[in-house]
Amino acid sequence: MGARRFFFAGGGTGGHIYPAIAVAEQILKLEPTAKIHFFVSTRGIDEQILSKTSFETTTLPARGFSARPDKLIGFCTSFLKSYGIAKQAIAESQNAVVIGVGGFVAAPVCFAAHKLKVPIVLLNVDIVPGRANKIIARWADEIFVQFDETRQSFAKRKAGVNVVGCPLRSGFDNPETDKVKSELGLDENKKTLLITGASSGSENINKAVCSLLENLADFADDWQIVHLTGAANYEKVRQMYADAKIGHKVLSYFDDMPSLLAAADLVVGRSGAVSVAEYAAASVPSICMPYPYHKDRHQYLNAGKLVEAGAAVIVDDLPDEKERSEWLAEELEELMKDEKKREEMRQACKSIARLDAGLQIAEGLLKIV
Repeated sequence: MGARRFFFAGGGTGGHIYPAIAVAEQILKLEPTAKIHFFVSTRGIDEQILSKTSFETTTLPARGFSARPDKLIGFCTSFLKSYGIAKQAIAESQNAVVIGVGGFVAAPVCFAAHKLKVPIVLLNVDIVPGRANKIIARWADEIFVQFDETRQSFAKRKAGVNVVGCPLRSGFDNPETDKVKSELGLDENKKTLLITGASSGSENINKAVCSLLENLADFADDWQIVHLTGAANYEKVRQMYADAKIGHKVLSYFDDMPSLLAAADLVVGRSGAVSVAEYAAASVPSICMPYPYHKDRHQYLNAGKLVEAGAAVIVDDLPDEKERSEWLAEELEELMKDEKKREEMRQACKSIARLDAGLQIAEGLLKIV
């Protein structure tokens, strides 16, 4: 029997790619001869993340679904082309399994596996499944989810649903906080406020925080800021910090998030499924600002799990910039002043953190093929 091959399909955001990498790493720890291959989207974030690994990748031309006539033809054409590329690659492999991890690029790959009668596993880390994952679930032999509440979304499917948590990239079990503080030139005697809009950044979060820099000067003796802007907004945000009186480090992106989150005393960020799992794993109190434009409001639901545990508070990303900033200022001031509250939130993170999801999924996959 030849080496077993695992095809991961999905992308478009770090929230799809990072859990897949975490599972792939665990597979190789358990079975070093296994072959790993990623089918990803044309979005730059996929290449940016995977270029730092040794995994084989194939970029597919798949596009997101749109019912608009002018875009529907492009969707169908790109789906069929992606399906053909994936089907050929999967057909040439023995002992294969396909793992759908979310995003529009996952659907044509999993459809190809379905036609070839190759086992399909679905990894769904958001509390509410996206459109692609709802479709893939019809073909899946096994489903892994982060939250117990997600079970009901797949209740009518033949596949077993396993609640395991969210697979996290290596480093959360052994973060290098001293190294990251040294690398970023952080003051060991000050607490760190981390601002992040996830892998692509958030313009609304950037604006809200920058509008509060004058207020945050009151905390300059005890606090410093690390602000991850996203590539598109880096230069604009960097300029807005030019006169900031509080110590700061402005970056477009930072790869070692396990260490950076562990080094932080408070984080302001989005509440994608991976983000909330990482906040809990790093035991960092969070002010979650859920992305407001998803119809299913899944980021609010993700953040709600942290709030229920006492590990986070929510600030709505309101349309009115002034109202958004005022709400954020209120929560920031309270938590930056209240060390006891932050410690309670840290302990709450520890009570819900799950660090073995990647291993559990890898073990499950190795039983399938």
